[in-house]
Amino acid sequence: MVPLFVIVAFVVLIIAATGIKIVRPWQKALIERLGKYQRTAGSGLSIIIPFLERMIKVDMREQVVDVPPQDVITKDNVVVEVDAVVYYEVTDPIKVTYNVANFYMAATKLAQTNLRNLVGDMALDESLTSRETINTKLRQILDDATDKWGTKVTRVELQRIEPPTDVTDAMHRQMKAERDRRAMILEAEGQKRSAILKAEGEAEAIKKVADAEKYQKLTVAQGEAEAISTVYKAIHDGNPTNDLIAIKYLEALQKIADGKAAKIFLPFEASGVLGSIAGIGELFQEKFSSEKNE
Repeated sequence: MVPLFVIVAFVVLIIAATGIKIVRPWQKALIERLGKYQRTAGSGLSIIIPFLERMIKVDMREQVVDVPPQDVITKDNVVVEVDAVVYYEVTDPIKVTYNVANFYMAATKLAQTNLRNLVGDMALDESLTSRETINTKLRQILDDATDKWGTKVTRVELQRIEPPTDVTDAMHRQMKAERDRRAMILEAEGQKRSAILKAEGEAEAIKKVADAEKYQKLTVAQGEAEAISTVYKAIHDGNPTNDLIAIKYLEALQKIADGKAAKIFLPFEASGVLGSIAGIGELFQEKFSSEKNE
């Protein structure tokens, strides 16, 4: 038969073992004595008084609250389905244990109501393009509201904002029409730019040709002017007589007569030149008579 003291010792050992608690590194432990908070224990080995004290462990790691999908009416009366996730971490294990009965349920409902308010104040197009704004505002609201619960909301992420199927189809058609419009505008601008460049190129080419012709004509005219000036100067420097002028005039008349023209127009001053021609004829006649007499 086992002695009584052995049984008592074994029972005492079992009771003592129930007072030995191990707290993990990511936990904080709240110790209550007869239902009243006594102290907070950190990670490691902790000893409590059996039957008089109990330990409540609180997870201090960052956790996530999955906000379930809900229907929200936007500012322009479109029903969209919205859901989100909220990330938080416990900063005060005492507050999160004693100030709120069910933190997960409280945070979920708080996120749902505030998400409904934020999206309801926006039009559909604005809500679809303002995810970052909604995330920031909702995180700030939840962080302020949960501060008395000993938690900190680190970030909020919208998972989806999904309009009805008919609205989505209409948006797709609208985006396609907008892309087609932009493509047509870009194509028209390209054609316009091409036409402008082509016209400018043609104008530049015409200008270059005109400048070349102008330069050619100026060069030819300048050359002719210099030639006439040179001939005129040479004639005056040579001091020609009326007889020479008359001979040159006769040569010119001969060339005119050789042409195919049926009519010959002589200037009014031709009578003086013809008089010189008559004088030249008399000179030739006198010279011929003197040579004959010799």
